[in-house]
Amino acid sequence: MAKSPQSAVQEIGDALSGDTSQETIPPLKNYTFPANRLKKVLSDSARTPLVLVACGSFSPPTNLHLRMFEQASDYCEFQTDFEVIGGFFSPVGDAYKKAGLVSAQHRIAMCNIAVRHSSKWIGVDSWEPLHKEYLPTVKVLDHFDYELNEVLGGIETATGEKKRIQVALLAGADLIQTMSTPNLWAQEDLDRILGHYGAFILERSGTDIDDALASLQQFRDNIRVIQQLIQNDVSSTKIRLFRKRGMSIRYLIPDHVVDYIDEHDLYSDDDKSRSEKGKEKVAEPEMIGAA
Repeated sequence: MAKSPQSAVQEIGDALSGDTSQETIPPLKNYTFPANRLKKVLSDSARTPLVLVACGSFSPPTNLHLRMFEQASDYCEFQTDFEVIGGFFSPVGDAYKKAGLVSAQHRIAMCNIAVRHSSKWIGVDSWEPLHKEYLPTVKVLDHFDYELNEVLGGIETATGEKKRIQVALLAGADLIQTMSTPNLWAQEDLDRILGHYGAFILERSGTDIDDALASLQQFRDNIRVIQQLIQNDVSSTKIRLFRKRGMSIRYLIPDHVVDYIDEHDLYSDDDKSRSEKGKEKVAEPEMIGAA
């Protein structure tokens, strides 16, 4: 899973602030929103259609990244009035600049390989990583809201009517811990992420989520905590460490992603120059397993 909350906190700073309006992001040429894996018709018109968005490095994507979508889907089906109609990986762009972050091209490819061979409803959106500038999470969620509800017009119900789609952030408990730390996130970003969109948070061992939620009580109804029924602490950080040491990473990440990493000789040694560059720009806390 991702770094410790203490490590993630150290990487947060002014990059969390700024204008959050969607209009400030220039349109991408030759970009098409990947809607092919979304449900076309809502199964239960009484439910609220939901799309889950996981933002993070995904360097590389692991089985836990895939598993968290399934856990969130089960949670929604049995404990909420939401109907999950799709889920997306949104890898950060190269401007994130941190140790272990291979190029966006590789990370987009690995995420696509991971979902292609393992899921029928999880997709990969390249809008965020195709931008040269760093994009805060709130702008990424605004992008999904725009594409799903303004461009696509929502989702059809059984009667043929269109229903607005709710977008929500899918992340690990360590993210909520950073959000609860004073002055690390811009308040206007928190208001929109947690107040307007909401978050589905997967529990992590070693993270006191109750303590983190104590300072976010105004958003409590929009933060849904998912219990991790089977403990899994696989992380991208550990995968990179295993690769550096020449150890096997098979069965920790999807087999086809292992093949891709081998083919392109990724993560075989430390990229110290990239680590130094990472000091030039602070970045948002990592999502679950996104280290």
